[in-house]
Amino acid sequence: MALRHRVNPPVSRLLLAWYRGGHRDLPWRRVSDAYPIWVSEVMLQQTRAQAAIPYYERFMERFPTVAALASASEEEVLTLWSGLGYYSRARNLLRAARQVEAAGGFPRDYYGIRALPGVGDYTAAAISSMAFQLPYAVLDGNVLRVVARMENDAADIASPRTRERFRAVAQSWLDPHQPGLFNQALMELGATVCLPGKPRCPVCPVAALCRARVNGTVLELPVKLRMTKPVRMAGVLLLVRKGRRILLRQREAGARRMPGFWDLPAPEDLPGSRTGARLGEFRHTITHHHYTFTVLAATSRRDPTRLPFRWFDPAALKEIPLSTTARKALKLAGIL
Repeated sequence: MALRHRVNPPVSRLLLAWYRGGHRDLPWRRVSDAYPIWVSEVMLQQTRAQAAIPYYERFMERFPTVAALASASEEEVLTLWSGLGYYSRARNLLRAARQVEAAGGFPRDYYGIRALPGVGDYTAAAISSMAFQLPYAVLDGNVLRVVARMENDAADIASPRTRERFRAVAQSWLDPHQPGLFNQALMELGATVCLPGKPRCPVCPVAALCRARVNGTVLELPVKLRMTKPVRMAGVLLLVRKGRRILLRQREAGARRMPGFWDLPAPEDLPGSRTGARLGEFRHTITHHHYTFTVLAATSRRDPTRLPFRWFDPAALKEIPLSTTARKALKLAGIL
């Protein structure tokens, strides 16, 4: 059942006119089929648009249809996803593709889309509005910020009650005749104009309707009270070489993080290894965990020839699911 809502004509009219006047040319905006829109929205769940573009283009080239994705192996999918992070997204995408293929087609209603693995309220609203023109407003971080400022609402956006209220506001703005275009316009506003630290209020198409601007509270909004304290950690990765080949360790199938991915070994993975030159360090963040990894050249007293270890030629690295930490370490060493 489509949502019933009141429409705020000034917001929808101003936003749509602004969006039609010019916006970022993103590849998933050139299509109307549910499959590529779905792939793009899953990638964008935790990734900036510009960073997602090359992954999206490679993914769609390799898996141009749901059937192509459904018939792929998990290793193939993870290899193409390697470096994008949050790999449960890729696994859920594969699971969902197999469900869609088994059902004979992509679901065409909001709740059918919402039931797919890895699809939440936001992704279901984005797909249903853009692919099927169903009147569901999106609510992501950018839209939360726009709503908080437009309404001058200092409620905690980490609260489910606040999110539901903000969703209702976005729903009241939605143009039911052009829901996909409106949602893209609203997200574009948050991504390019209503920015967190430096909002571009003078060029905002709805500035005259923004209550925070009138009250001088734009930079104070939105409010998020439930901040998780960051945890800082240090780690060491070893670069062990045999001629041109590099030693990698595959994470166990039951590992909590990134099972099946290949990574550089840590000192505890190679007892008795001898470390040499310090090749550098890099930072890596996973949610509220902030890591600093030091990369050391090393040699192993024994030749690890059995799983989970394997020697790889650098040319073969693009054919395997490589962890983000391994990718960063190998770039640091000039190998990737």
